[in-house]
Amino acid sequence: MILAIDEGTTGITCLVIDRDGRTRGRAYSEITQFYPRPGWVEHDAMEIWLTTCRLASEAAATAGVELDSLAAVGITNQRETVVLWDRETGDPVHHALVWQDRRTADTCATLKAAGHERQIRDRTGLVVDPYFSATKIAWILDNNPDLRRRAEAGELAAGTMDSWLVWKMTKGGSHLTDPTNASRTLLFNLDSREWDASLLDLFGVPAALLPSVRPSSEVYANSVGRAFGAEIPIAGIAGDQQAALFGQGCWAPGSGKNTYGTGAFLLLNTGEKRIASEAGLLTTAACGPRGEYVYALEGSVFVAGAAVQWLRDALGVIHTAAETEALARSLNSNADVYFVPAFTGLGAPHWDPHARGTILGLTRGTGTAHLARAALEAVAFSTHDVVRAMEADYGLPIHELRVDGGQSANNWLMQFQADLLGIPVRRPAITETTAYGAAGLAGLASGFWKTPEEFLSAREESAVFEPGAGGSSSAELLAGWNRAVRTARFWSENRSPSPVEQGGKQ
Repeated sequence: MILAIDEGTTGITCLVIDRDGRTRGRAYSEITQFYPRPGWVEHDAMEIWLTTCRLASEAAATAGVELDSLAAVGITNQRETVVLWDRETGDPVHHALVWQDRRTADTCATLKAAGHERQIRDRTGLVVDPYFSATKIAWILDNNPDLRRRAEAGELAAGTMDSWLVWKMTKGGSHLTDPTNASRTLLFNLDSREWDASLLDLFGVPAALLPSVRPSSEVYANSVGRAFGAEIPIAGIAGDQQAALFGQGCWAPGSGKNTYGTGAFLLLNTGEKRIASEAGLLTTAACGPRGEYVYALEGSVFVAGAAVQWLRDALGVIHTAAETEALARSLNSNADVYFVPAFTGLGAPHWDPHARGTILGLTRGTGTAHLARAALEAVAFSTHDVVRAMEADYGLPIHELRVDGGQSANNWLMQFQADLLGIPVRRPAITETTAYGAAGLAGLASGFWKTPEEFLSAREESAVFEPGAGGSSSAELLAGWNRAVRTARFWSENRSPSPVEQGGKQ
């Protein structure tokens, strides 16, 4: 069997998957979110490592096997989140800065004002935004001169969370990443497929910090027993969204998927053709049928499931995410209540790091059901915006949407999405396709599965949501959504940052 480690933003999942694609063992745990200031989001990398070790053992035990009997391990991870650590001790020197973190918004604005955005976009396929890793690394170094000195002396290592886990699993024996993660840093040249020296200079990131870039499907090294608890070949790595694209079998140009997780991420495979977006999307590295390097267009919605989590944890108006389906279904309409969950700015196609969350249309009749429905509708509206931008860039309509991730289990949301887009929404039986994709990459490299087709042979579809069944008035709803987005962006225009945002005490 194969072990798949899915190191996500709000939690970690470990799956043990057999040759027929069945999940034989599973373990999950949430991880701590740190919010030291408004717009700042951090993780404890050591917590992530220790939790991963515990869950891997628990998943194997649930499957009824020993950890060291597994054929290989594949890793998938939240992508732009970055951590720096001491090469000698293996200890982090700072909390990991999460992809949602917006503390470098002013740095990004300065880079844009200085005219660097075109060069960066041409080389990386990305926009200049705090979302990506480069300005996060620079921020850590610039705010601690000793760390910068040590980084330049080669005493520190840096990487996205896949690099961190591989380093710890091999007890410092391997410092590596794959193209799908490297392409999310603003430091990786999509054409040369290497770290770009001019961008390292521009962002002030020492080359000595960075991992080597290896293919997404390859036997890299064995985990070390005294570190991880077993010696297992580490044989596959991909960023979470590219892993889901692979796990959905979207290997042909023109095939795409949307993952509804903490955020929502729509990827469209464009094969060997790199498409420069004119509609606010990203160009990124992805995986072909054997993990080989291909290109994809991507639209990133920063907040999806996180909006429901906010209703649960911050407001306490629901107890579980699953409650939102019945609450949304209990209403005949949204009563003109709109929720723009721009907690960390807006992603594609707007790319506004200063926008903030906004709820509009409240009356005395507004209740929990309206908030729940508005949170779900926001996910579908944001996905609609990305799909239309993707069609404009690709030049062809998208005829169906394959979906996965935790929120794809919400039947009301999936039907609303189909109605809004006017195309079928197809959900597989295995919605944890991120982990499934990581397992596939590892299994193909290790010979566990002989062909990509063998890997996908057990993949089944659980539901198809046909457009029109929900009977929603899409044009009117979208008009209201667009007004709400404009309002959320206007709120943050031309305002001075608060004392807290400037670093004052809360």
